[in-house]
Amino acid sequence: MQIGRLAIDDDELIERFVRASGPGGQNVNKVATAVELRFDVAGSPSLPEPVRARLLAKRDRRVTGDGVLVLSAQRFRTQDRNREDARARLAAFIESGLHAPTPRIATKPTRGAKERRLGEKRGRASIKQGRSGRGWD
Repeated sequence: MQIGRLAIDDDELIERFVRASGPGGQNVNKVATAVELRFDVAGSPSLPEPVRARLLAKRDRRVTGDGVLVLSAQRFRTQDRNREDARARLAAFIESGLHAPTPRIATKPTRGAKERRLGEKRGRASIKQGRSGRGWD
C-alpha cells in the first residue's frame, strides 16, 4: 500500500470480515461484508519515528491503548468496496500524520494597539463611574 512516499506492506494490515448491519436485505444475514481493519501504529517498521509519534499523540478514539488503529467499514454492500473504503481511510489517517504542523511564532501587540486598548478601558471606566449616585441632589 503506497501513501505518498511511504510504503506499507500488506502483511502489517490485519483484515477481518464480519456481518454488517444496515442495508442489504436477506444478504446481510448470510454474507460477511463489513471489514474490520487493524494496523499497529506503535509497532510498524514502515512508519518513520516522527510520523509514528504524531499519529499516537492524536486523541483518536479509533487508536487503542496499545497503539493499534482499528477501522470498521460497512458503508457499502460488497466486501471489496468496504475493503477499499477501509484502506482509503487508513491512508487518510496516515497522511494526516505525515505533515508536521508549523510552529507558532509568538508576536507582541503594537504600541498603537496597547494605547487603543488602554484608551477603551479608560472610556469604559469613566462611563461606569458616571453611573454612581454622587452629585445628585
